[in-house]
Amino acid sequence: MKRYIRNIVVLISPILLLIIVNEMVRPSIKEKPFSKNGLNGMNSDNKNLHKCTWSCYLNTTYCKENHVKYLKPYYKYTDPTYFGIINFNHKTGNYVLANIIFLVLLLPLLVYGFIIKSMNIQDEINNLKTKR
Repeated sequence: MKRYIRNIVVLISPILLLIIVNEMVRPSIKEKPFSKNGLNGMNSDNKNLHKCTWSCYLNTTYCKENHVKYLKPYYKYTDPTYFGIINFNHKTGNYVLANIIFLVLLLPLLVYGFIIKSMNIQDEINNLKTKR
């Protein structure tokens, strides 16, 4: 039963943290939110030198030139993966759905599975240590 509760807490904690942080920041956003297909984002799509906005999503080069400070030497490593994922999602024919399936559902569930597996193995190690 402890493992079951622990696994649920590990699953829900990052989601709750994301919601809490977003909702705490939302009241401080003064600009008009980006809107597309009847859905509103939290940030605007105006270019801003001080923070990323939807403009960065729509123009990655602008973001990389103005907001990235420490990762510039690593573009040769990160860009192929980053643009590979974007191109793959576009090739599916439905970029939005592919993005949700792969980056919102499958990848986090894979990471969650690895975390749970790791914690279960650590539990087994701890049990073996106490049996000595």
